[in-house]
Amino acid sequence: MKVAKFGGTSLADAKQIKKVTNIITSDPERKVIIVSAPGKRHDNDMKVTDLLIELGEKRLNNEDVQDVLQFIVERYRDIATELGLDEHIVETIEKDLRQRTDYDPSHEGVFMDQIKAAGEDNNAKLIAHYLTHLGHRAQYVSPKTARLYVTDTPGNAQVLPETYDHLYELRNKDGILIIPGFFGYSKSGRIVTFPRGGSDITGSIVAAGVKADLYENFTDVDSVFSANPNVVDHPTPIKRMTFREMRELSYAGFGVFHDEALIPAFRSNIPVCVKNTNNPDGSGTMIESEREYSENPVIGIAAQKGFATIYVRKYLMNREIGFGRRLLEIIEDECISYEHIPSGIDDTSVILEADQLTKEKEETIIRRIKEELEVDDAHIEKGFAMIMLVGEGMHETIGIAARATKALAKENINIDMINQGSSEVSLSFAISEEDADKAIRGLYGEFFAAKDVLQ
Repeated sequence: MKVAKFGGTSLADAKQIKKVTNIITSDPERKVIIVSAPGKRHDNDMKVTDLLIELGEKRLNNEDVQDVLQFIVERYRDIATELGLDEHIVETIEKDLRQRTDYDPSHEGVFMDQIKAAGEDNNAKLIAHYLTHLGHRAQYVSPKTARLYVTDTPGNAQVLPETYDHLYELRNKDGILIIPGFFGYSKSGRIVTFPRGGSDITGSIVAAGVKADLYENFTDVDSVFSANPNVVDHPTPIKRMTFREMRELSYAGFGVFHDEALIPAFRSNIPVCVKNTNNPDGSGTMIESEREYSENPVIGIAAQKGFATIYVRKYLMNREIGFGRRLLEIIEDECISYEHIPSGIDDTSVILEADQLTKEKEETIIRRIKEELEVDDAHIEKGFAMIMLVGEGMHETIGIAARATKALAKENINIDMINQGSSEVSLSFAISEEDADKAIRGLYGEFFAAKDVLQ
């Protein structure tokens, strides 16, 4: 059995949906299908999810919602008409949207969750209807019917352990099962959405639950690439990579997946294949627990902007027992998570995502560090990017750091921090945000120039 997930660009209009249904029906093993909401049809278009957010915000502000609601209905009507479907499915979708809009808006998070989930939910109904219209045995399966239970935390749902046993029962259902991505249900019966990469998370959870042989993730690219194609011209495609490599690259800014999206599949050791809806016969990128290492020890380069550093200096810091714990407690009290803590004998730095900081939090953190830890200096600097080299073969290869620093020096880029995790699957550098793209190109030239396609 295969579980296949199709993203928003794959389902943006009727032409794309026809491609998707051909892919689904071409392989009888593709029994469970996860769908996103319709995405952009062109650069100036809006995703249905963004339209739904606009709808929800207007309702919360007591503004008239009829124009945007009707615009969303027309998106679905255009798709249904071009697919040759009758008006009944459109009426079903419109009724659902109006019911959601009338939902009690007193709890903003709960209200917005059930509004945002309408994109995937109604698209699943439409696609199941279309497959039935074509003569295939297919059915829409609500996450509520599948008992995909999650925590009751609006916008940040986490799957509950018993869900996996419930999902296994889907194997007993007949025909093609179309399941909306992006949301589950709390035990109290409320819709709760996942965070970023929500439909990918649903697909991964369902693949783990039904114990699929393969989880296929269809998107708009032929494969995962060794670097961002918007920064590097024609980067090397990656044919095979490991779960750990994908997780590291996703964390560091690869746009294919959110870094937590595939964890359920990874934990169940279910291979994942990234494929292109517009080129379904391509081999794509296979993500597995292990792979044979190519001659190139580095498999990918990624960059993530938007980091800040809390610098702390105190003479004889290394002699002071509990200093690091107390420093982190101050940061914890402000509900802030950190990424790295490089340190010396008299200095330490805490690197974190800058969007967690407000002016008030910054002032509180610096004041408490100075008062409670009696440091010689403490200040915050922003505008950093984290550049990461990733590859399972790095730990067996001498000179990776030397080659990387040489490449960055050649580009006249200053390095603020170097960190190599204990797993030695990744090597990261903190640099100025303005140098991020230049750094990626320099490192790509060092590790991938004149290399064949990664195996």
